[in-house]
Order: sequence, then structure tokens, then C-alpha cells
Amino acid sequence: MNLYHCMVELKSSDRALQFASAVDAWLGHLKNEKIISDWRLLRRKFGLASGQHTDFLIEIEVESMSELEKAFSLLSKMEDEHTRRYEFMHNLIASIEVGLYRPYPDPEQRERIAFL
Repeated sequence: MNLYHCMVELKSSDRALQFASAVDAWLGHLKNEKIISDWRLLRRKFGLASGQHTDFLIEIEVESMSELEKAFSLLSKMEDEHTRRYEFMHNLIASIEVGLYRPYPDPEQRERIAFL
């Protein structure tokens, strides 16, 4: 399993519930279509955080790198209805930072893999 980890700040914090609903509509659709395995939305509690921690955290689970590649490929061919769901959610976001994580330790035990 791989976690696509997204740290999100909204354009307006008073739209937090609208954002949660939009994330559910978008990522719930991707899960129902089996494009992703699962997802979860988390919000910082009591404003407690340090440094670069944002107000929202989204974790998107994919089984493998090939599933992630398939998901990005399918997303590049979105229909209008799907594009509207995505854009509605995305237009609420002021900034986003992403990372790809894996459970650790894992069988590969590789910190870096490269051809060159």
C-alpha cells in the first residue's frame, strides 16, 4: 500500500464543511470507481500544530505504484461531470503540499532506486 499524503490550506476557513463535502464527493467517487483503495480527511485539532502543518490532511490509499499510475491516467481522461466535482473541490484550496509514503519497514527496504 502507498499513501498519497496531501497537506491542504483553504482559501477561507469558514468553508471547511463545504470542503469536506466536496472532498467526499470527489474522493468517494474515485473509491466507488475503484480508482483508489481508500481515503480519509483529517483536520488539525484545536489549531495545534507546528511548522509546516496545515489545517487539513488528506490521505489517499493506492495498492501499488502501478495503481497510482493507472489512477493518474484515468484522471487525465475525465468526463465533464467528474471534472466539475474535482474543480469544485480544488477551487476551495489555497495551497497544497503532497508526498508519497509507504508502510515501513517494507520488503524492498530501498530508500532510493534509480537507473543512473
